[in-house]
Amino acid sequence: MKNSRLSITLGINDKPVASDKLKGVLENLPDVEGEFLTGYPVIASLEEKLAVDAILISPSKGIILFDLIEGSDIGDYDERQDDLATKIQAKLMLDRELIRKKTRDLKIPINTISFAPAIQNFSNLEKEDYPIVNTESLGETLKNLPEWEKDDDSLYHKTLSSIQGLRGIRNSRSKREVSNDNSRGAKLKKLEDSIATLDSYQSKAVIETAKGIQRIRGLAGSGKTIVLAKKAAYLHTQHPEWRIAVTFNTRALKGQFQRLITQFCIEQAGEEPDWSKLRIINAWGGAGGETRDGIYYEYCRITGNEFLDFGKASRRFSDNPFDGACRLALDNRTELSQVYDVILIDEAQDFSPSFLKLCYAMLRSPKRLVYAYDELQNLSGTSLPSPEEIFGGNVEGLPVHDIILQKCYRNSRPVLVSAHGLGFGIYRQVENDSNGLVQMFDYPKLWEEIGYIVKEGELQKGSHVILERDNKSSPEFLENHSEIDDLIQFMVFDDEQEQNQWLVEQIKINLEKDELNHNDIVVINPDPSTARQKTGDIRRMLFDLQIQTHLAGVDTNPDVFFREDMQSVTFTGIYRAKGNEAGMVYVINAQDCNGSGAGLATLRNRLFTAITRAKAWVRVIGYGSKMKELENEFNRLKSKQFVLDFTYPNNEILSKLRIVHRDLSPNEKQKLEQNNRILSNLVTDLVNGDFHIEDMDEQTKNKLLDLLKG
Repeated sequence: MKNSRLSITLGINDKPVASDKLKGVLENLPDVEGEFLTGYPVIASLEEKLAVDAILISPSKGIILFDLIEGSDIGDYDERQDDLATKIQAKLMLDRELIRKKTRDLKIPINTISFAPAIQNFSNLEKEDYPIVNTESLGETLKNLPEWEKDDDSLYHKTLSSIQGLRGIRNSRSKREVSNDNSRGAKLKKLEDSIATLDSYQSKAVIETAKGIQRIRGLAGSGKTIVLAKKAAYLHTQHPEWRIAVTFNTRALKGQFQRLITQFCIEQAGEEPDWSKLRIINAWGGAGGETRDGIYYEYCRITGNEFLDFGKASRRFSDNPFDGACRLALDNRTELSQVYDVILIDEAQDFSPSFLKLCYAMLRSPKRLVYAYDELQNLSGTSLPSPEEIFGGNVEGLPVHDIILQKCYRNSRPVLVSAHGLGFGIYRQVENDSNGLVQMFDYPKLWEEIGYIVKEGELQKGSHVILERDNKSSPEFLENHSEIDDLIQFMVFDDEQEQNQWLVEQIKINLEKDELNHNDIVVINPDPSTARQKTGDIRRMLFDLQIQTHLAGVDTNPDVFFREDMQSVTFTGIYRAKGNEAGMVYVINAQDCNGSGAGLATLRNRLFTAITRAKAWVRVIGYGSKMKELENEFNRLKSKQFVLDFTYPNNEILSKLRIVHRDLSPNEKQKLEQNNRILSNLVTDLVNGDFHIEDMDEQTKNKLLDLLKG
């Protein structure tokens, strides 16, 4: 039986036989626990970059470094062990929390072992204090290592985080000054420290890279962007000659990727990335140099295809301009397009399959395409087709690797379940209708794949079910820092002015009393068309209080979300908010996320996305009757102790939901409004006697009667 307490992640090294033998022994030793990695971490020195052959970080033994020996030539294995230990020690000594203050030595024991599976007899080979083992003797050697005596149970996770190069990555972008241990700033600092370690699924997604296609699926806040950034940095340090592209839909993610990848590359290789080989590039792009370049624009430039900007593409393909532009470019594909060794795509749920196919066409053989997506960012459940459907057949004979990140490390359980409950309309009440659902997954088991468990009932169409999240998929520390009533609040005001005044007062308190930094706060206006207008008065009021603000992508470069050059609170529309997060999130004018009929799915998706930006606290505020309905809906969810209790719609109801609440293109919306006006005028004329049923031709009258009966 395989050891369930040991997590194994296989990276890139040049000793495959010894790696496989070592893995086989460790996973069959019942007493071994912790994280085992091969080909990782990469350690930089003045002379070279060294990828550790294999490492075991154990909560009971500390760090065990393995020097792997292929064949029977052991060489100067004692010097290699010394070199490994010295370099890991130097890496960890940079982390103050891992050092004893008085003695200035590490709190973690470092052990080294040479593993030579091809050698049966070590007589005359062993050197004192330098253990060398094979498959038979490894278990006893590990057992005899001294126990790690530590007085702080969190030290293991801090060590793991430091090895992974994540210490400080999730922390605030500016220095956090905390004087009150119970302030919001202090709570946020503890929260950030607690999540600064990759779990085993995230580690696999970072380090394990094979030929073919890798899908990384996960909720908002499951760490997809950090995983992709770290994966890009890891591949770049391992293969500096490769051309690697990282692309995405939301332009405001570009700065975040640059910051993360730079930090990871310095951590692993001791130097900044070679940006001529590792490109962070927009999806669409256009003429104007490096900053405006994009994957699609580069494809057209290389292959000689006509490039369509947004205006041209919209005129030619009104329903989905970018999809149409990509399909047209792919009709004239050529091998000239194969210019990358790896392409990594974030937010893949926002792209049509044609863009993924275009990225695939730009890869050299063997193809390596990695794309991360969140099926819940599009709550309608119309997730991306399978790789076989997108790319066809057996995808050139290359394997498809799937990793699902079930844990959410951003949103607490109450916040995440609220976002889902409101997004799907689980507790929405509609007059004369027992079913207030807005939308639902067509595939029920998807709920389990994203970390929900069945508390009662059956997870199948037509059946009653109660779904909940447990502490495995939603860690308890994410909600234990504050009362539930403080984690998430829905508030209704009399009018917009009252809402804005309250918001300004709260932001002032956040900065002056709660010890939050400016970039711990994000204010989201969910209607993208009114963001500038609706935030203007609020920002003027804050300016009068000497609180600086900016509207992301308007007052800043389109690639900038948080300002790094000054202290400034971020205001944003919903699209630029995607992919970003903050400790305190205010969703203003939330009444704009409520309504009925066509387009309601889009409105609820905006609310879902806005709520899930919050790392700690979220305030959903608005005014009027529509906001009151949202508050009532939230209160019903809250009274159910944040579980989702509903009857899963059958195929007939699912089909009806897709029609009634469907998304509309601008042309479709205009046509619907026009038809409604015509029908309204017709009914008025019938009532007033200006038009009679008898005035209709027989065929039209019969069709109308049949529709009304139906």
